[in-house]
Formats: sequence, structure tokens, C-alpha cells
Amino acid sequence: MRVMLNRRTALAGLGATAAALALPISVAAARRGTVKPPRLRPGDTVGLVEPAGFTDDAFDLATVMETVRAMGLVPKPAPHLAQRYGYLAGEDKARAADLNAMYRDKDVRAVFAVRGGWGCARILPHLDFAAIRANPKLLIGFSDITALHLAFAARAGFTTIHGPNAASSWGKLSWDSFRALTFDGATPVYANPEASEDRLVQRQWRTRAIRPGKARGRLLGGNLTVLAALVGTPYLPDFSGAILFLEDVDEAPYRIDRMLTQLALAGILGRVAGLVFGQCTDCRASGASYGGFTVNEVLQQHLAPLGVPVFQGALFGHVANQFSLPVGCEAEIDADAGTIRILEPAVV
Repeated sequence: MRVMLNRRTALAGLGATAAALALPISVAAARRGTVKPPRLRPGDTVGLVEPAGFTDDAFDLATVMETVRAMGLVPKPAPHLAQRYGYLAGEDKARAADLNAMYRDKDVRAVFAVRGGWGCARILPHLDFAAIRANPKLLIGFSDITALHLAFAARAGFTTIHGPNAASSWGKLSWDSFRALTFDGATPVYANPEASEDRLVQRQWRTRAIRPGKARGRLLGGNLTVLAALVGTPYLPDFSGAILFLEDVDEAPYRIDRMLTQLALAGILGRVAGLVFGQCTDCRASGASYGGFTVNEVLQQHLAPLGVPVFQGALFGHVANQFSLPVGCEAEIDADAGTIRILEPAVV
């Protein structure tokens, strides 16, 4: 996923600092059940942070505030929300301080990332995971926010929501999915909607079973590029028996191939109970590539041999409307039907 710079190069210097931190929560503790944050209620205050890229347009930020208020919530901007440091929303320690402050603030019930971009991995060494773990509250966002979802799953042990960022378009499908999980505590079954196409056979939003069957496990995942870049750091949870979900944007097939190879060589793909690959938006080779593989062929090569249920095409990722997925919750996938069934509430 290329956004504003090559994130693979930028991650290279983080290993030494990360190695000095405490180990992730134990596998046994994770399997006892993920802690559930409180559900959202109309009138709740929610924090707005930018842990990665910046938004310095006053009109855009005003639209974000209006969006949150339209949800029936009260936005609380972080102190460094409108700052800029190169392509980042402030220096690393400042962005981390905003996130730490929101988790220590007893009046804040949940935390929205305004946008993604690049930069979440840079703040991981500066996060106060003891304070975050002691104050479970929903973290909401996607794309580069994957680094926080995975780190929270490893070190904080409570549910987070892989869903639209606060600055996303928030269409009906996105809002209905998010509201059901976070306000209602529902356990929905996600299936792609039927496309309104004048065709004999639907082509938009199709799912495809790469390997048929059903599987249950803990939902873990997010953006493939971000996840692959965290391999070898102490910020990944244990994927044993998990349902791994992946998505990406603006990646050529050979890079998808390279990252899936990395996950396989790291032993991650071989430990999962099932896998869903969502949307890979604008994932095409640049220029003529008549002898190359397509993304579908790359997925088939890597995922079919896993011997577990796998399907692709679920509606999450860099698209206008997307499902909200509760990271850390138990779920069941049906590769033949192309569905994700949430088996437990994400909130209490």
C-alpha cells in the first residue's frame, strides 16, 4: 500500500527500539477471551487523533466534526490534530501523546483516527500500553491504523474496530455496519450486497472461494503492507487459529506476491484457521505486463495450498463503503457463501 512514501523503507529503523519493550500478552491470556470496551451511546465524547498522516485543511476538519456529530457523538480533537511535520501529523512523540491522552481521559469513550497514510508504526515505541490496557475503549480506523490494531491486540488485549476513518465518506452500508457493532452490540453476518447492475450475472462486489469450507477463529488482520512490515517486531499478536483478514491498495501483483511470501516464510499463513482477502483497490501492474501474474493468480498460488477455507472479495478495504470488523472477536467464515459471521459482541 503506497501512500505518500515507501512505507517499507521507513520501517527499517524501528527494530532496535521495539526489541527493548515488554513481550506481548500471552497466548493463553488471549485465548481466555478479548476484553470488551464499553459500547457507544448517543451523547458520548469521542477522541479524534491523527497517528499517521496530517489533515491541515480547515474545511476538511470541519466536515469530520460534522460527521461525528451526525453519529450522535461529541468530537474532542486531540491537541496536535492540525499540526504538520513533513508528511506526518506532528512529531512522533506528539502523535503518541495524543493517543495516550485519549486513553487516560475518563470522559472519552472511544477514539477515532481521522485518517491513515503512514506513521502509526513510528509511534508504537512511545505508546503507554499500561495506560491503554487499563482503559479499554474502542479504537476505530483502517489502512495505516492496522499497526495500532495489531499492537493493541498483542499488548492491550481488547477489541478494536477495523472500519472507516473519521474522514471517510460514511455511506449507508458503512454507517449501518459500524452502528450495529458499536452502539447495538450486534453480532451481524456480513455478505456483500447485490450490485445494481443491468447484467445477467453480477460482476461488481463478487466473492470467490479460493478454498471452500467454514472456519472459526479470532479475527485479526488489516492492511497487508502494514502487517508485513511489522513481521519481526514485538507488535504482532499470535495468529494461531485466527481468521486472518487482509486488504490493500495501489500495489502491483508482484508486491502482493512478495508480502504474502513474507507472511508464509514467517510462519503466519501456516497458523491461521481461515483467511479472507477483501478489496485490493487499484492493484494492477504499471505499464505492459503480458507475462506477469494477476492479483487473483497470486492469491490462488499462495492461499489455496494453505488447506483452510479462504475467499476473496469481501467488502472491506479502500472502498467508499465497507464493513466494520471487530479485531479480536471470534468469527466464522463461509468461503462458499462469501460471508463473515461475528460470533460475539464487540462491546459490553
